Amino acid sequence: MCGIIAYIGKKEAIPILIEGLKNLEYRGYDSAGMAFLNNGKIEVVKCAGKVCDLEKKIKEIKDQKRIFSGIAHTRWATHGIPNDTNAHPHFDNEIKVALVHNGIIENFSKLKEELTQKGYKFVSDTDTEVLCHLIAEGKRRYSDTKKALSYAFSFVEGSYAVCVLFKDEPDKIWGIRNSSPLLLGIGRDEMFLASDIPAFLRFTKEVVYLEDNEIVCIKKDDWKIYDKDSLESKNKKSHIIKWNYEEATKGGFPHFMLKEIFEQPQVIENCIKGRIAKGKEVVFEELLDFSVPQRLYIVACGTSYYAGLWSKYLFESWAKIPTEVEIASEFRYRNIPFNPDKDLVIAISQSGETADTLAAVRISKENNMKVIGVCNVVGSSIAREVDRVIYTYAGPEISVASTKAMSSQMIALFLMAIFWARKRGFLPKEEEERLVFSLLELPNFLAKHINKIRDRVKELALEYNRFKNFLYLGRSIGYPLALEGALKLKEISYIHAEGYAAGEMKHGPIALIDEEFPTIAVVLNDDLVLKIISNIKEVLSRGGDVLIFGVQNEKLEKSEISKEKRVKMLILPEFTYPLSSFLILPALQLFAYEVATSLGRDVDKPRNLAKSVTVE
Repeated sequence: MCGIIAYIGKKEAIPILIEGLKNLEYRGYDSAGMAFLNNGKIEVVKCAGKVCDLEKKIKEIKDQKRIFSGIAHTRWATHGIPNDTNAHPHFDNEIKVALVHNGIIENFSKLKEELTQKGYKFVSDTDTEVLCHLIAEGKRRYSDTKKALSYAFSFVEGSYAVCVLFKDEPDKIWGIRNSSPLLLGIGRDEMFLASDIPAFLRFTKEVVYLEDNEIVCIKKDDWKIYDKDSLESKNKKSHIIKWNYEEATKGGFPHFMLKEIFEQPQVIENCIKGRIAKGKEVVFEELLDFSVPQRLYIVACGTSYYAGLWSKYLFESWAKIPTEVEIASEFRYRNIPFNPDKDLVIAISQSGETADTLAAVRISKENNMKVIGVCNVVGSSIAREVDRVIYTYAGPEISVASTKAMSSQMIALFLMAIFWARKRGFLPKEEEERLVFSLLELPNFLAKHINKIRDRVKELALEYNRFKNFLYLGRSIGYPLALEGALKLKEISYIHAEGYAAGEMKHGPIALIDEEFPTIAVVLNDDLVLKIISNIKEVLSRGGDVLIFGVQNEKLEKSEISKEKRVKMLILPEFTYPLSSFLILPALQLFAYEVATSLGRDVDKPRNLAKSVTVE
């Protein structure tokens, strides 16, 4: 996820573009840049770092008062480490085309190879640069810019929101989108294109929402939208935004945490892109030259540790790979008898900078172990030091309490488990196709139900926010979900909560159960439903209240506990196991969120916590 803004009008463009980038910096902050026409030439200024670093560099530009249009970008890297060269905008070899891009070009390797054979030279490591050369090729073939853009993007697979500046069209800026946001802002004698409303909210509240496969052309006093394929013009209605700036920055949500929970359908879709072939088979270019390990060590901290623990059940069940999930701060001080020929380490970290996980990576490398990183931040320390990195494409996560990052990690690990299971011959083709089909359905299914989930959770939170202690129970893959639910409640509401394997409850925690100590039980649609129902009965017999976060299944619905007065339920729609976890997870996160907000907590910045733990 990156932030883009374009401006054309009667005002000085550079201050407006800088302000727009600052308002979009929550979407990306590892590099920034802008392009504009100056004395008849395209000029590009960009650098690694934050928008403030670009602002210092831009002060060197002369004649700024004569620049009335431009495009700008603040980056969250997905291809190529954050540096000056990989920063946007990018341009063609003759510097006649400059563009900024938000999204992922899935077939960029193939396009890059074909364009190189045609004589185009590449200077960056990004997927975006192929778009510059494709558009340049289109302009060579067609004098009509609409046709040139249509031609260029007919070869592109993936998601994109793009703003383009042409040297020979100083009075226009072009845009095109597919599966990434791009908005048109209509001002008085000025027009804007941006990836989100905060970029231009101070200047105008009149907005046109662009849809997939639409091309837009803006002038200072006019705008037109065309269908990418037919090139026919389209009539679009504008809308008046009623948000204030803070609401717009958060997409209309009161907190970043809530916004990020609701982004999970899109995050899941982003992590899947490019990793499913023909809608049936998992592909993992990052793992092709790796032998399937005979033993896995997964090292992580906090929420990332729970994502790894969840995947342990999949690696062992599907791929038959014995898997040890280790807390990184413990792993780094153990004297583990590694077997580099057979073992593999997976290090999970959203930021890629977690101190203990990074230390575990280095210890593993010192012992000649191969290490795969599962990270969200391109160019982070872990991403640079591992043998191979699998990016989760979750985009910036602003709230300290991690939500969407865990979903993306679980999806990446889910895909790895299927990939290795097939390579080992343990997962029948039909089963893989069934799981892949359900995975492709998951983003839309979750998006359809997440508002209903929140409505019910909000009711439950108001009933349970008076309690000072909670016990969370789960079995199998429900156990790490219970651990994560308890952690989220602790983090943001400051209420004590313990996550436990349900079968362990009788080995101690059951002594705590009374009418002031409720239990939250995670009940999935698996073969252990009757086992956890038995655990729930044990809680009820000790006078404790029970709140069930469950997936619809006949055994639960027909059990006698469903009629108990001290049992409340949130029953989620049936979905393919184990992907039903992705319904339970946001429900648990929302419960913590609603309890915390009802108590007046600062959910985005809970006390004593930092987003990334970079010291031991």
